[in-house]
Amino acid sequence: MPLMETLTIRKKAFTKILADVETLIDDVEIALDEKVAVRMKDIDEAKVEGKSEKELDDYLRKRGVKIE
Repeated sequence: MPLMETLTIRKKAFTKILADVETLIDDVEIALDEKVAVRMKDIDEAKVEGKSEKELDDYLRKRGVKIE
């Protein structure tokens, strides 16, 4: 297996890249929170029929919401 090439990145450039990545992570977190809010609104407005908490949890899981 060939060895990976070593890269040198200036501290200023690395700091900018790191800040950009942190911004993207924050954007993803906000987008996911909005998705969860929409799903919960659907449940609150009875747009989702569920007879038990388990059925509602299953609904959320199928749509990518982690239930703890």
